[in-house]
Amino acid sequence: MTQVEINQDGFVIDATLLADAFDLKAEEVQSLMRDGKITSLSETGVGDDAGRARLTFYYGARTIRFVVDEAGTIIKRAGFPTRARTPDTTKPKTSE
Repeated sequence: MTQVEINQDGFVIDATLLADAFDLKAEEVQSLMRDGKITSLSETGVGDDAGRARLTFYYGARTIRFVVDEAGTIIKRAGFPTRARTPDTTKPKTSE
């Protein structure tokens, strides 16, 4: 298997990639995903990014992002701290 496989159901990523990125054992990755502790988001490129996909994985305070081409080859990888989401307080509240 290549590091990222693309099929009719979506993307399949080699567990060792996530294990290395999150400092885990490869055996831990599947159960953490099943338990919802590692979550993911996939986005398909359009326009200038057609033929590419962005796969983002979240675990604890860390985010890992891979950009892959249509063959599943990783063309970019980035890791960074996960930003906490805060409510948007700039919108005025409406009264009912």
